[in-house]
Amino acid sequence: MAEWEPQERVLLTLPDKNTDWAYMLDEVWACYSSIIRCLSSYGVPVTLFVRNTDDAVSLFDGSLPDGVTTVVMSYNDTWIRDYGPLSIEHVRGGEPRRRLLADFGFNGWGLKFASCDDNLVNARYFGCNTDGTFNPEYLNCRGYELEGGSVETDGRGTLLTTSSCLCSPNRNGGLSRGQAERTLSRLLGIDHFLWLDHGYLVGDDTDGHIDTLARICPGDVIIYVGCQNPDDEHYAELAAMKRELETFKTRDGHKYNLVELPLPSAIFDPEDGHRLPATYANYLVTDRVVLVPSYGQQHEDDLAAGIIQSVYSDRAVKSIDCRALIRQHGSLHCATMQINK
Repeated sequence: MAEWEPQERVLLTLPDKNTDWAYMLDEVWACYSSIIRCLSSYGVPVTLFVRNTDDAVSLFDGSLPDGVTTVVMSYNDTWIRDYGPLSIEHVRGGEPRRRLLADFGFNGWGLKFASCDDNLVNARYFGCNTDGTFNPEYLNCRGYELEGGSVETDGRGTLLTTSSCLCSPNRNGGLSRGQAERTLSRLLGIDHFLWLDHGYLVGDDTDGHIDTLARICPGDVIIYVGCQNPDDEHYAELAAMKRELETFKTRDGHKYNLVELPLPSAIFDPEDGHRLPATYANYLVTDRVVLVPSYGQQHEDDLAAGIIQSVYSDRAVKSIDCRALIRQHGSLHCATMQINK
């Protein structure tokens, strides 16, 4: 299902002292609090995975915002976009519509990081969901490794992705495009594939997740990250990516309407000096509000939010300061996962 379709809730996993966030917990908690409070203020239900309920109480100074529930869970990391469930709508002939949540395998972005607990979050969540919070069917796809940030869909059979990630040798043994297409056609009902061979961000740990580079939007729009500075190390690859996007066509044979986002000015990690993979493409779409990452760069931040508002003119757009999230090489979309109705 497309991210912009009606949603039941948004999932997040709270950083704590047992995660890589331990050295900057106050900063990242402030970011998570901003995300969740913004969603709550627009009536978007939130489920927050925590190791203990005391942390959630502390995060919100003693009282959970309206519509926020907590689930005690074990996890390795907090990027739930990549190990959370994918929402699928199954419609066939005269049969009743079925809503499925697909649980794919997760191996720490190609065996880079520990993932033993992350890989079990969905099964444990379904197992403990006895209060009627939601009632979709559980679809076990754990035999295939797939991260939520690596795929974009319009909910009508089209999938946008990158060959560098889905054909990675450390995911599923390095499948060919054809092998990946056959598997995703069977599991997700995809029949139209758009593959990018170009585009990357310095500091990205994911082998080129599509949600850092380009996103499918309503009305046959693709919003993508561009670079106008020839001296920037991303310039050539993002230009090549744009040329690829210009060749893509919808299932009906029409060209996509391309909308360019700016590339944030370079942000460097204060600890090691390495450039961080900041991107405005890592936004979250909900029924009522689109949350867009900002990075303390007023011109670029405002420009990106305005561009996204032009694409999603039917809902509010709010910027969330994600300078804390980018320190661990992710951003707003990576930290969230929607469950569609």
